[in-house]
Amino acid sequence: MPSVPDEPDPPAAAVPGDGDGQGRPRRQVLAAASGAPEQIHLTWGRDPATSVSVSWATPQAAVRPRVLLSGPAGSRVASAVRRTYTDGLSGELVYTYHAQLTGLRPDAAYSYVVTADNIAAPAPVSATFRTAPRGRASFRFTSFGDLATPNPAWARSYGQAACAVAAVESFQPLFHLLNGDLSYADLNPAHQPAVWRDFGNNAQSSAAHRAWMPCPGNHEIEFGNGPEGLASYLTRYTLPDNGVPGFRGRWYSFRVSSVLFVSLDAGDVVFQDAGPLVAGPDPLEPAPASGTGSIPAGTSFYVRGYSRGAQTAWLERTLAAARRDTSIDWIIVQMHQDAMSSSATGNGSDLGIRQAWLPLFDQYEVDLVLSGHDRDYERSFPVRGFDGRAGRDAVTGAPVPTMRPRPVTTDPDATVFDTSHGTVHLILGGGGTSTPVNAYGIDARDGQRQAKVFTRPNRPAPAPVPGTFSRAGADALEDATWSAMRDPDSGYGIAVFDVHPGEVRGGMTSIMMRYFHAIGADPVNPASGRPGHPTPKYTELEAITLVRRRADA
Repeated sequence: MPSVPDEPDPPAAAVPGDGDGQGRPRRQVLAAASGAPEQIHLTWGRDPATSVSVSWATPQAAVRPRVLLSGPAGSRVASAVRRTYTDGLSGELVYTYHAQLTGLRPDAAYSYVVTADNIAAPAPVSATFRTAPRGRASFRFTSFGDLATPNPAWARSYGQAACAVAAVESFQPLFHLLNGDLSYADLNPAHQPAVWRDFGNNAQSSAAHRAWMPCPGNHEIEFGNGPEGLASYLTRYTLPDNGVPGFRGRWYSFRVSSVLFVSLDAGDVVFQDAGPLVAGPDPLEPAPASGTGSIPAGTSFYVRGYSRGAQTAWLERTLAAARRDTSIDWIIVQMHQDAMSSSATGNGSDLGIRQAWLPLFDQYEVDLVLSGHDRDYERSFPVRGFDGRAGRDAVTGAPVPTMRPRPVTTDPDATVFDTSHGTVHLILGGGGTSTPVNAYGIDARDGQRQAKVFTRPNRPAPAPVPGTFSRAGADALEDATWSAMRDPDSGYGIAVFDVHPGEVRGGMTSIMMRYFHAIGADPVNPASGRPGHPTPKYTELEAITLVRRRADA
């Protein structure tokens, strides 16, 4: 069921004969802890220097949900609006709440308390955060995707998910970019809200203290939950408005210092069908309370083209405006699926992104693209333009136009890159799932790095077992001349970015990226075959520096 618009707070019930002596009834305390906040997380508002959204969920409806804010200008109360959705498979009604904190001071520390009238806990939940700086200023952010939960009862979940959240806190960033595939609830169709609950409560230890800015991945798509399957994701998160009617929350942008961050839903353009699939032979039978009918075997949730070009048109307007703005130096794009991946056991690259968005990234000099999807680490050389027919069919070997991105350098020892000449792509899919894919492709003919590429849809087809269905892997191959760095030693890691705006008008500005990986965390290391276990220890794999001239020359 799709999410509903913001709803009024439910009225408090009066206790007969219980009042203040003047006929005014007091609010009734409902069932124990029914309004207790959980899964608390922050996101940026319209202007990260002055606005933050506080969001949370409750087991039952909260009475007078609110945030008590304290900061440099004193204290105030911000009322929360309620949003609900009914899970399209279990029929469970999910309650979420969102309080907008506006009029904040830039680069200032705040504390807050999340509370309601029907909380039976000993004390309400409290946390702190800092707003973004105004104007050109240094700051740090972190990023990974594909987190899952630390509860091994759920498909794709693993204990490293808790270590990953702790890693974010260890670096104390201003905010964190979460590059899609948040909870993997869709892989647990009978228990989707419970999986989301474990995800949110795990992330809360960081996300309650700093904005976690997500993008949707293929595993946010859920049967019965809205036209693109994103009702749970959209109900739980309050994200900056993109100004496109009917599509709020699916893609957006925000600005911190001299950096514009652009968050996209690549599911709108990719060829790969990777949403939920009823593999069969039995149909998927939702709970009667859900109102969703039986879903036949062979059904998948494929959303390519859902915006009918609205997202790409918005992207071009946004990038063009950014490059006209002399106060914006950097453009960083976040999305889930990959334009360039040479994973041998994962998904691979997608021509849909290359066709729809890479020409725009070239035209407007996008500096950095962060993604996930393949649960590993890979860095590209800076790329600009493409080689039209560098690919070949994975079966027949016939030439295929994969639009292979063209590297502007292939120096393996280079660590400083001027991104005005080419865009660097990072795959940061090492959040915390149980299935890392850090084994990479090699062309057996010449020993070169090799990538798989989807160039057409891979819709479900009958499998060898009667009544079952599967989806084929990528249909094309190419030599991955764009691949600069891989990490076969660990499928888990976090990228840390330090932005330095420069001191001189028209001078150079830089972003240092350091990637830290968790050696030994892989359940089975693909290179050695040795078993591993979750670890809180992250060590540096590599550091690079991106540079470009400031736009205020």
